[in-house]
Amino acid sequence: MPFKEAEVPNLGQAPTASDIILKFIRDSIADGSLDEGEPIRQDDVARMFNVSKIPVREALKRLEAEGLVEFQRNKGAIVTSVSEPEIAQIFETRAILESNAIRLSVPHMTPETFTDAEAFCDAFARETDVAQWSALNWQFHSRLYLDAQRPFLVRTIRSVNDRLERYLRIQLALSHGQGTADREHREILAACRAGDAEKAGKLVYDHIMGACSSLLHHLPAGKDGR
Repeated sequence: MPFKEAEVPNLGQAPTASDIILKFIRDSIADGSLDEGEPIRQDDVARMFNVSKIPVREALKRLEAEGLVEFQRNKGAIVTSVSEPEIAQIFETRAILESNAIRLSVPHMTPETFTDAEAFCDAFARETDVAQWSALNWQFHSRLYLDAQRPFLVRTIRSVNDRLERYLRIQLALSHGQGTADREHREILAACRAGDAEKAGKLVYDHIMGACSSLLHHLPAGKDGR
């Protein structure tokens, strides 16, 4: 009797233990469950997932490469602390990369691009869960960069966004920034529909740097990353 291949899961695409642990720790950092400077005890994580420390160590090394975790002597892995000047520099890097990505993408956008991006935009505007705002924000932005056909650039942008996710949640929640972000998203999308790559790039740059200014205004006084 022949096998029904369509019913067989592709285990080559299944997440590994390291992938699952990485996502758990990254989400815990993003939602504030793990605060800046807080230690991540490998034994505790391994026990939680009923695995050896090997996949935990692999996950932490990948998070270190993303800038979310750092290893300190006698402390092990801790959540990276980021000072206000460093936050500003990361936002600036994001603005430069994303404004360039959308300029490259606009000439190649299709009606499907606009349909998908508008759906993400509408979902973002309707969402009431702050934990979902950053995910939908990324889906909207990244869809507009897809047509640039620069996968390395988009992966780099994703990595920068991962470093900022916890701060984006703070900015959107404390500044009531969802409405402002929605309006600016629709302005960006309109420029893309009009085929105006330069305007779209400028709008993206201003949108990101505006979010940075709003965030820094709402951060606790005296934050210095130590």
